[in-house]
Amino acid sequence: MIADPWFYAAAVPAVMIAGISKGGFGGGLGVVAVPLMALVVSPVQAAAIMLPILCAMDIVNVWTYRGRWDRRSMALLIPAALVGIAVGTASFHLLSAAAIRLIIGAVALGFTLNWVVKQIRRADPPPAAHSAGKGALWGGVAGFTSFVAHAGGPPLNVYLLPLRLDKTVYQATTVGFFTAVNYVKLVPYAWLGQLDTSNLSTAAVLVPLAPLGIWLGVWLHDRVREDLFYKAVYLFLALTGAKLLWDGATGLVA
Repeated sequence: MIADPWFYAAAVPAVMIAGISKGGFGGGLGVVAVPLMALVVSPVQAAAIMLPILCAMDIVNVWTYRGRWDRRSMALLIPAALVGIAVGTASFHLLSAAAIRLIIGAVALGFTLNWVVKQIRRADPPPAAHSAGKGALWGGVAGFTSFVAHAGGPPLNVYLLPLRLDKTVYQATTVGFFTAVNYVKLVPYAWLGQLDTSNLSTAAVLVPLAPLGIWLGVWLHDRVREDLFYKAVYLFLALTGAKLLWDGATGLVA
């Protein structure tokens, strides 16, 4: 089990933010978890530790939203995500720690930039229709980025948000998608040796924070101005992404 106090200084808020996001407050900001933990451990280990914790969170959420997801979206996105997971598995040994940091940093900054652009535009376009092509593209990208860093939220939202689904249907669809994806990822993670004793025991120490984070997300939903929470966490996500992007770039050059 990891004993470094600096790891837990990063991991505790990372798991709590992921739980708060899963609880329905803060949107897809659970993407911050792996970048934050990757500041103190390798991004591969950070993702491995987070996976069992995310699976525990998913059990609670999928029961809450069972049967409410958009079936057409699920039918288009999940098969494509499985392909993305397969690509991530096949390329696992080809990606260095520096390359993974670069990918995670780019996803974090891209997610932040997307939010900033939406704040500036404040556009309200008509709902888009389902598209098999777009579902295959963004579902595959979501599967790959979810495999690498549990960061499938941004590409998934590129497909889902233009559909303008009812908020409960939208939340249920994201919950159903990531429950399926996360439990599938257990197989390649175990096969690649990422679910070893050290990572599982560390996850076991952190997993009690999962229901606490979800409960806090539900509690905060009606009590805290979400715009202030978003601004604070997006600022932190941008700084973390920039740091990982720099570390990844310099590592590749070296």
